[in-house]
Amino acid sequence: MGGLQVKKLTIAVLFGGCSNEHEVSLQSAASVIEQLDSEKYELVLVGITREGEWLRYRGPIADIRNNQWHSHSRCVPSFISPSRSISGLIELVNTEYHITPIDVVFPVMHGKNGEDGTVQGLLELAGIPCVGCDMLSSAICMDKEIAHTLVNASGVNTPRSVTLFKSDHEENRLRDLQDLGYPVYVKPAKSGSSVGITKAHNISQLLQGIELAYEHDHKVVIEEEIIGFEVGCAVLGHHYPIIGVVDEIEITGDFFDFTEKYSLQSSKIHLPARVDAHTAGRIKETAKLIYKTLGCKGFARVDMFVTPDGSIVFNEVNTIPGFTANSRYPKMLQTSGFTYPQILDRLIQLAVAEGN
Repeated sequence: MGGLQVKKLTIAVLFGGCSNEHEVSLQSAASVIEQLDSEKYELVLVGITREGEWLRYRGPIADIRNNQWHSHSRCVPSFISPSRSISGLIELVNTEYHITPIDVVFPVMHGKNGEDGTVQGLLELAGIPCVGCDMLSSAICMDKEIAHTLVNASGVNTPRSVTLFKSDHEENRLRDLQDLGYPVYVKPAKSGSSVGITKAHNISQLLQGIELAYEHDHKVVIEEEIIGFEVGCAVLGHHYPIIGVVDEIEITGDFFDFTEKYSLQSSKIHLPARVDAHTAGRIKETAKLIYKTLGCKGFARVDMFVTPDGSIVFNEVNTIPGFTANSRYPKMLQTSGFTYPQILDRLIQLAVAEGN
């Protein structure tokens, strides 16, 4: 007699999204889909267009990478139902609807409407386990001002900053900025991949930067420049997380902007970071404190600065970091001894355990 066949878990991979990081999500998702073990998982691919339309996708992975997936003839309008009686994907097929039960959702979406707690909230309503941070943690980490306020309260250094709102009166816009000095970084409060961020060396550049940032969010954070270099930690787990080998960004331009993040034309990633063992240990402990302070679970990449005197200053947390084969998050864990498929397996196990 043959052994009992273990039922495959049905994993819905969400990709794309109504976000200015749509294309980046496609690259991450294509890598995740390729590396998920088809012996263990039944994959249900759900793409979300830039306009916010949800489509069940059954075409080749190559068309996800080249952003042709949404024009595929086998795309079917679909959505995840918030009803716990369904706990799955509803496909609208002509005048009928079909239900596919889902065991776990793996959102591989960066930025707004994917990484910011919106999708996570839907999944919490639906009662479907979700890979990664929950709704509250995702929303907190996405908002740079709120994340910095909480992390600073936990005792970790953060850059001095001023927050402006689009509704502020013109004469009040630049109050309290004098103490920051120049240069400063102007950032949309809720944006990723350095989209909408500028470095200002004078009042003219500052005003231009504020206007650009307002194109991406109604709230803008203006931060002092931190002298030093940026390091990152790949964190994996819940209460007792694993932290991968620390990496370091060496930049030659003003900052690690969108172009540099995805082309590395003049920047370099050093893995491991060029720090001694004691400093690497302090960086990891700080990352763990930040991860717990912000309620993270599953996975996240915690980014910090190290100053010339060895101080560690918080920068940001990415709750759904880049996930291509060349992205920083998987590479840091791979350097620690994990394979890419092992990372994915662990993330799914964590989501299932949390959902039970």
